[in-house]
Amino acid sequence: MKRTFAATAVIAASMFGAASAQTTGTEVQRNANQQQRIEQGLQSGSLSTGEAAKLEKGETKVERMETNANKDGNLSAAEKARIQKAQNKESAAIARAKTNDRTGNPNSASSQRMQADVQRNVNQQNRIEQGVKSGALTTHEAAKLERGQAHVTATEARAGADGHVGAAEQKAVQAKENRQSKRVFRQKHDAQKAS
Repeated sequence: MKRTFAATAVIAASMFGAASAQTTGTEVQRNANQQQRIEQGLQSGSLSTGEAAKLEKGETKVERMETNANKDGNLSAAEKARIQKAQNKESAAIARAKTNDRTGNPNSASSQRMQADVQRNVNQQNRIEQGVKSGALTTHEAAKLERGQAHVTATEARAGADGHVGAAEQKAVQAKENRQSKRVFRQKHDAQKAS
């Protein structure tokens, strides 16, 4: 009887861990999708550099919410609902910005810099999501990596807040992106595995 209870508890815990990891993976994938939409707006000229920077600021808030929610390794239903509400708000903001009367010049040096930085966000988010799905990243590790992503997107938002991203500003963003890339690699290749 005790063995059956213990086995049931272990199975339930592993199923909860898998469900939590799946939810975290879903949230990270949505981050990647939002970043992709921002980059597409920059490439098409439907977003200016300043608009993209404002959207990056909103993405930073969502990433921070995810970090805080996953600190303990679990994502409650209430936390998930709050994150989804924030993501829905950002999704609507992206749609509004892409369809307003402002346009950007996708061929300007500033837009090209922002495009490159946002594309790198897409890549990093996809790497994190892949790590969660494969079990190479625990929920706690994913939360730490989302905190790093929040730092990167906040730097991008500050760089483009005036509507222009200069070469020196991009260099600062790239330095943070390089550090984040190394963190993702280390976390995915350490001994910790999601249960």
